[in-house]
Amino acid sequence: MSSTPAYRAGEGRVSAVRRARVGHEVVEVDNGLVRLVIAPALGGRVLSAVRDGREFLHRNPELLDDALGARDPRTVGPHDGPMSAWRNWGGDKTWPAPQGWSGPGEWAGPPDAVLDSGAYACEVDVADDGSRADITLTSGDDPRTGLRLTRRITLAAGRSDFSLRLGARNVSARKVRWALWNVTQLPGHPAERPGDGVWLGTAGSGAPDTVDLVAGTGRPRVEHHGDLLHVPAQDVVGKVGFPDAAGWIAHVGPAGTWTYRFPVDPDAPYTDGGSRAEVWMEHPLDAPLGHLGGLRPRHRVVECEALGPYRELAPGDTTALDGTVSLGPRLGAVTSVGEHAWWGEPLRYTAGKVTGVCVPSGGGPAAVLLRDTAGRVLRRQPLGECGAGSPLALDVRLPAGPDAVRVEVCCGRDVLGAVAVAD
Repeated sequence: MSSTPAYRAGEGRVSAVRRARVGHEVVEVDNGLVRLVIAPALGGRVLSAVRDGREFLHRNPELLDDALGARDPRTVGPHDGPMSAWRNWGGDKTWPAPQGWSGPGEWAGPPDAVLDSGAYACEVDVADDGSRADITLTSGDDPRTGLRLTRRITLAAGRSDFSLRLGARNVSARKVRWALWNVTQLPGHPAERPGDGVWLGTAGSGAPDTVDLVAGTGRPRVEHHGDLLHVPAQDVVGKVGFPDAAGWIAHVGPAGTWTYRFPVDPDAPYTDGGSRAEVWMEHPLDAPLGHLGGLRPRHRVVECEALGPYRELAPGDTTALDGTVSLGPRLGAVTSVGEHAWWGEPLRYTAGKVTGVCVPSGGGPAAVLLRDTAGRVLRRQPLGECGAGSPLALDVRLPAGPDAVRVEVCCGRDVLGAVAVAD
């Protein structure tokens, strides 16, 4: 076994190490809070995401051993065919949308010999001061879609989140029309606690909350909680889309809370009935599903999927989709996901009192601020140190005064949330 170290972990530094595994090579990226394992040869996917010793991603134990090596090295490499032939390694990967088998404008995978199972080129760049690591993965040129995909994964020091920048370039001589589609497989499980399952916020755009997409054994059940949607843990094989998704999706399970934040374009068309996000669920079956290409699920899996808008790309044109993933504790329902924190109990200011529970992605001194219309700080209430990926519970008396218009919660330089001061 060989390894090529870039920087040592510790003291808040980020390390990136290439390691040989049976049948392929991985890149381990670690900042002391989050450890990622990336597999360039397996479709450029993130195979492992660990926080506090807990694995958040599903990986296929029939194909991978505990060290993420291939149980059979012959399974590593491009493969194609019907769904029954798919080697579903698991993890987090990027595909083109829409998926389908009725014509050249639909991606007829997985399996897929280039974008899903082909080897991706991998560049590892660690900042000289160890403050961040960038892993850039580049697919081969796919003749079916005309695309070359890129994935840039960035992990910074002192953070419990990491960023994903997805890209696609039209490398063909024809116009193509595709959407970027990021697919994250997480372990499914029977519901163990209230709040387990998938949570999404809605935008109030007027689009339908949900759209039925695929019924394997049925359609996933979706519960409505005001402007929140909840897909509880359940044994079903099927998919539901969310045309009114507000740009975040979260999964709560035994490992903790996984969140994904991504931009939406309210003026652009989206695939699959306008879906900005989708959830696929599966559980073990005794027999294959003939109407799904012979797919036979063998594990409980929940896929949380984020989509970019449809883009028409002339030869040489590109499109991109940015996203941020955070890993945190298991607190129950997720009510919102912001740039630097996700909230379990929403931020509120009522009768001079600030309440809520959030999990910041970075650490540092926390405070509640009162600001006026010009943005000036009228009052600052320190809260002590907050830890990256650790809950911050608010129960603060802070009388507003006549000039206050906004309450902010901050941690270090990050604004975790803000709420207006009611009259």
